[in-house]
Amino acid sequence: MDKIKIAVMGYGNVGRGVELAAGVSDDMELCAVLTRRDPSSVKIIGDTEVMRAEDFAVLKGKIDVMILCGGSATDLPVQGPEYARHFCTVDSFDTHAKIPVYYKAVDGAAKAGGNVSIISAGWDPGVFSLNRLYFEAILPKGVSYTFWGRGVSQGHSDAIRRIKGVADARQYTVPIESAVAEVRNGLCPKLNARQKHLRECYVVACEGADHERIRSEIVNMPDYFADYDTTVFFITEEEMKRDHSGMPHGGFVIRNGNTAGGAGHTIEYSLKLGSNPEFTGSVLCACARAAVRMKREGMCGARTMLDIPPVYLSDKPPEELYFSLL
Repeated sequence: MDKIKIAVMGYGNVGRGVELAAGVSDDMELCAVLTRRDPSSVKIIGDTEVMRAEDFAVLKGKIDVMILCGGSATDLPVQGPEYARHFCTVDSFDTHAKIPVYYKAVDGAAKAGGNVSIISAGWDPGVFSLNRLYFEAILPKGVSYTFWGRGVSQGHSDAIRRIKGVADARQYTVPIESAVAEVRNGLCPKLNARQKHLRECYVVACEGADHERIRSEIVNMPDYFADYDTTVFFITEEEMKRDHSGMPHGGFVIRNGNTAGGAGHTIEYSLKLGSNPEFTGSVLCACARAAVRMKREGMCGARTMLDIPPVYLSDKPPEELYFSLL
């Protein structure tokens, strides 16, 4: 079978993650990298052509999937519907509270173009979403909990960098250990967002920027920080490079529940990621494979990882999976 031809829109951390993942996928070929920057200034890992974002139309009919690697704060709300009209797309939109609205916008555009657009594909939302579904289906009488970190959130870091006067930023999501212990002990506590996580923000401010204004905009930002105890640390560019250049992350989904006979059960799924963007890029490539298969079956519109048959994510034929994994 011909290789799946993909293009990357946006070459930041996630874009590089997609390039790396595509490079080790025997059934994929990265055909183009699109950027809003001067293409000559973008140095990629391989030798794929780098194009201006506004020239995307020349790729119509030449690629199977466009993987959108922009941020959820301002990029994807515009790019998702825009490119879904022209290509099958995959993205990692991760503003949980706004997914229903985003889904509707992308769904209409994808249906108008006859394309499949898989949204919110990453590890959360995405892989963790699948585990929440599995756990709740198996133990319908119970309570689910999701903890993230300690690790760097790409979406939250990007949201801080969009604030005027911010030169660079990293945001760490930190689980509150006492809350995790209660859940693992089967106590089924009622926990709000503030009781489950802390948020630590490390910010390099532009020269002359108002630190207190930046701090206020961060801690009061809806959907990102307003519902959490958030600490903001202002550091130098040298400190950022020295202490915060890596992008680890991870977390776990736990469900406490009871079966009909009264027995108690705890299910847990965890991830420990050495590189958040590299893992996210790998998930996006798996979903790109699924989008192509769904399009070939005549589907169109927006989808999530909850809608994808698991075998569509793999580069192996179903018969081999039945033999090796069942």
